[in-house]
Amino acid sequence: MNAQELLDLITSRRSSVLIDREKRVEESVINDMITAAQYAPNHKRTWPARFAVISGVSQHVLGNAIADSMSKRGDDKFKVDKTRTKYTRSPYVIVVASAKGESDNETEENKFAVAAGIQNMLLLAHAHGLATMWGSPAKGANKAITRVCGFDDSDVVLGIIYVGWPARDVEHVERPAPRVTHLQ
Repeated sequence: MNAQELLDLITSRRSSVLIDREKRVEESVINDMITAAQYAPNHKRTWPARFAVISGVSQHVLGNAIADSMSKRGDDKFKVDKTRTKYTRSPYVIVVASAKGESDNETEENKFAVAAGIQNMLLLAHAHGLATMWGSPAKGANKAITRVCGFDDSDVVLGIIYVGWPARDVEHVERPAPRVTHLQ
């Protein structure tokens, strides 16, 4: 792949919840996505990314754990009820968390490395023709999510990635020109 092909791949990637829930993704593709994430830049080589691949009944377990946490916080009942099933929109969700570092600075650097890894995952999925969406964890639900996933309570969930085959094409969204300052 040349530089222009890579740029075309990056600029054509779309987030989408228009995912076919029934069509399975090969496990090897999911594993490749996780491998791609592990190759993101990682200052100090702390390898902070934590992954949980969730499918089937476990998607309901995740949704209920998050919804119960939201309910305890007093979140809106409609949102709580919607959360119970939202993680079943795709055949897989991949929960991605970042490990706590040995210092506050290392913890922040770990989060940046994991976020870069998530982008690698999304780009590789797109190259395979998959549809993905990077969802944020519900506020206050981190411990509920880490427990379901078998992570440490100190891990910070950075994303819940919906993965599957597209149900239909989504409209291209134009982006504004980048804001760049050149200094010499």
